[in-house]
Amino acid sequence: MNAELSPLLIRIAEALERLAPPAPQPPDFAGARLFRHDPETAAFHPAPDYPLELDSLIGVERQKTRFLENLDRFAQGLPYNHALLWGVRGTGKSSLAKAAFMAASAGSPQLKLVEVDRDQVTALPALFDLLRGRSERFLVLCDDLSFEEGAAAAKALKSALEGGVSGPPANVLFVATSNRRHLMPRTNTEDRGMIATAEDAEEEVSVSDRFGLWIGFPAMDQATYLTAVRGYAARFDLGVPDLERRALQWAQLRGGRSGRIAWQFIRDLAGELGKPLPL
Repeated sequence: MNAELSPLLIRIAEALERLAPPAPQPPDFAGARLFRHDPETAAFHPAPDYPLELDSLIGVERQKTRFLENLDRFAQGLPYNHALLWGVRGTGKSSLAKAAFMAASAGSPQLKLVEVDRDQVTALPALFDLLRGRSERFLVLCDDLSFEEGAAAAKALKSALEGGVSGPPANVLFVATSNRRHLMPRTNTEDRGMIATAEDAEEEVSVSDRFGLWIGFPAMDQATYLTAVRGYAARFDLGVPDLERRALQWAQLRGGRSGRIAWQFIRDLAGELGKPLPL
């Protein structure tokens, strides 16, 4: 009986093997420096190089120096810290992270950037395990991080940064940008009750403690804003006689001053003068 069943079992096994989906191919990071991660398919989609040069970011010299120091240590395999860039919106947090990466990766071909969506924070532990042990070194960037999913997202991020029993991957530097230093949720939690809300808040505050490097981006004063405008105008040859007056009027219409508002003014001016810009 066993001899009669063996060929049948073999044929069934072979048929099941043919019907089974193919094993996923290991990711290929050779063709680009920047990637976006899709947790549903575990795919890494290549993205074009970030076009804005690090020197183009004006008014954040201290932040650039501190972030680059940490990034260079990571690229060299030296001790480093996960970084939280927090502060006023439009002050260049995300631009600095990407531009600094482009500058650092020019001399480190094994350095890659993987961008993850803030709504997919719960997939970070699986992503870190996927990157663990590879020859490349990865800056994993989450822009505008928030905890709209509540404590579950905070726990997932803590798990990724701590790495469980295996420890965090030595080849991953996690960088998050946020408008809030303690990553508080955007949703209204009043209906959850005081105890549950306090527990969630404690969970979320404790996540920020996992970042060894905090870099703050305060609001721009008028002098720094005008310095940024003049720097951009000189860099892209956008000379007009009433540059500062027009820049201040632009900021007044926008209701604030920031690196983003300065850059948007420069884009408008470049369009008016018929001159191209890198973004």
